[in-house]
Amino acid sequence: MDLSELLQECGAVQFGDFRLTSGRRSKFYVNLKLAATQPSILNQITTDMALIVPDRAEVIAGMELGAVPLAVALSLKTGLPYVMIRKGERLHGTGNRIEGELMGNVIVVEDVATTGGSLVDAISVIRREGGIVEKAIVVVDREEGADEALRAVDVELLPLVRIGSILQDD
Repeated sequence: MDLSELLQECGAVQFGDFRLTSGRRSKFYVNLKLAATQPSILNQITTDMALIVPDRAEVIAGMELGAVPLAVALSLKTGLPYVMIRKGERLHGTGNRIEGELMGNVIVVEDVATTGGSLVDAISVIRREGGIVEKAIVVVDREEGADEALRAVDVELLPLVRIGSILQDD
């Protein structure tokens, strides 16, 4: 069974009236947390991701919350270390937005990309701290501008699944 089918089968693709992180309304929602919390599906996702991790990648980065399990599982599969990126400034402790050791070439992973805003933010944080980002892997590209937003910051978006392929299967 391919990843599109697995996502549909586990209920990760839902239909109704939803507000997205971008603020947009949508008639469908992709809840990758339903998939990432199931070991067999998480394994399939990270197996597919591992095939396209660039050879030059030295560290995996995932934005909290949805991308952290992906980063951890991909780290275990590839042997690359990972970092976690906080969504906002931290007002206590160290105040760091990045947890873990950031170094060199970074591959950013994300669960779902819509406009690309969260990915662009993560890339900005990584670059401010000296990391190099050339590519980002996303499980599902909703095809609503993320590819263009990433191109604008010189990053190639590598989706495992485009939403069009899921919706046409219905």
